[in-house]
Amino acid sequence: MSRPVLSVMFQRPALLAASLLASLCFTAPAATPEEAAKKVHDEIWERFVDEYNLVLDYTGLDGKIIRPTPEDCREMKPSALSWGVPNEDGPMFNGLYLDALCTQWKLTKDEAIRAKARRLIDGLLLVSTVGKTPGFIARGIATDGKTTYPLGSNDQSTPWHYGIWRYLTDGLASPEEKTKLTAAFIEQMNILDKNGWKMPTDGPPCPYRGDFTKPTWEGVPRLLFVMKAMHHFTGEDSWHQRYLAAANEKVGKKERPRIDFCREGMVFDPGQGPRHSWTGSEGVICLRALWEMEKDPTFKAAYAEGLRHSAELSAKSLPLIEKFDVNGTEVFNLDWRVMNEAWKPQFSEKDAVDVAVAGLRVQSKNSPRLHLEKDYLREPCFAAWIVTLCPDSAYVETQRSTIEKVITHYNPDKAYLSQFFPLESAWWRLREHAAK
Repeated sequence: MSRPVLSVMFQRPALLAASLLASLCFTAPAATPEEAAKKVHDEIWERFVDEYNLVLDYTGLDGKIIRPTPEDCREMKPSALSWGVPNEDGPMFNGLYLDALCTQWKLTKDEAIRAKARRLIDGLLLVSTVGKTPGFIARGIATDGKTTYPLGSNDQSTPWHYGIWRYLTDGLASPEEKTKLTAAFIEQMNILDKNGWKMPTDGPPCPYRGDFTKPTWEGVPRLLFVMKAMHHFTGEDSWHQRYLAAANEKVGKKERPRIDFCREGMVFDPGQGPRHSWTGSEGVICLRALWEMEKDPTFKAAYAEGLRHSAELSAKSLPLIEKFDVNGTEVFNLDWRVMNEAWKPQFSEKDAVDVAVAGLRVQSKNSPRLHLEKDYLREPCFAAWIVTLCPDSAYVETQRSTIEKVITHYNPDKAYLSQFFPLESAWWRLREHAAK
């Protein structure tokens, strides 16, 4: 089936002239962390939240993206996982970014912020219903407004769970919303439970992708979080007993109780480079939620210890800002279809991952600014947020000045990736620590 070479959308077409002017001159970072957080907020909402209320991965400086077509999704191009397309991580980024908006609303009670949080919730509900498979969380929406790529993941599902949980527990939901969102959360968990805590896909090349029962950092905090949250929302003692049994169950080659994985805290995904806070953050938010919900002093202390260890690991990424030139002029190629050079038919999850990884290598060669932003913008920004999720305010205070340097280092209007958004979370978490 034929398709246009470029399917283009402008998030804010009025900025085209402004972006051309910006390319001829450098912009200065904000003078204070508060000003920087405001710049982050404004840029995200002007350029990176699409018409489906989903946070995009990247855009041009004028807001332009090349949105996948239904044919791209059906043909699984560039891959069934959609890695490298501009709307690859809608539920992931929506759920994570809700941490910033909910924390800000708790401190300010600003109704404009609550309205934006509701938009992100609407996006989460959309991606949980647009597919044909119960329990499937879609990554993004094609040009027709309904078609998606077939594979989700743990990293798309967990932020969906956390975003709904955070919005409800922080008190932003109206009574009607509370009823609706609680029912949606419970329905999602019951489906995953029936599937053995595996994430359903929406079709070939595999029936599931992602598993909360893995005896690793990748799975343990997620499983305990959703079980604890189910007890929190339903009040059913059976969920509390299942949570306790899972926390104490000995798993893995060394037969350690799951709570020990939580006590140790974040470890980086093997094979993905030495520092990978952005995916590690998903286990950290689960620890944070568990720490907030837990009343047993032994378990609560274990989660606090894990959050402290996670913060200490991420703090090592904060100095990476020195390697990032905020006014760099390297090429960022918006045409993700260059990845189709590596495309092959995919008949299994391994096929999809192999094709996706090969495509990312092609994309990186064609877009030198991309890997610089991934390594030296995305990593320090997520790391700063993780440090502030630690409940030990005295420790966080020792890192405050370094975190503030990260917050003020970047020029959001000169960044192509949206993954500076955790800086807004970091700032409001710092404010929360100070308020305590």
